[in-house]
Amino acid sequence: MSTREELQMLGFEIVAYSGDARSTLLKLLREARNGNFEHVDAVLAEADENLKLAHNAQTKILAEEASGEKLDIGFIFIHGQDHLMTTILLRDLIQDLVHFHQKG
Repeated sequence: MSTREELQMLGFEIVAYSGDARSTLLKLLREARNGNFEHVDAVLAEADENLKLAHNAQTKILAEEASGEKLDIGFIFIHGQDHLMTTILLRDLIQDLVHFHQKG
């Protein structure tokens, strides 16, 4: 069972990993706009690894709640969820934008 403090730490973990992925993705988009497509796959893989780590932290809590645990979720964890969700969306959009720039 996760305590409120453990949930806060998981929230911070999700924010950190999602933030790293977000920064990586935005850097990739800047590079693509400048015509640099040399490391697209590697950079996407780096972002995906951070998203996977954030998702793993999220899944731990989802599994606890699904098993009937009553969790004392605070704002930090919700903030982490927000970061993860928007970064996953950003990843999909940036992948499409990079391909658009490659073809343009």
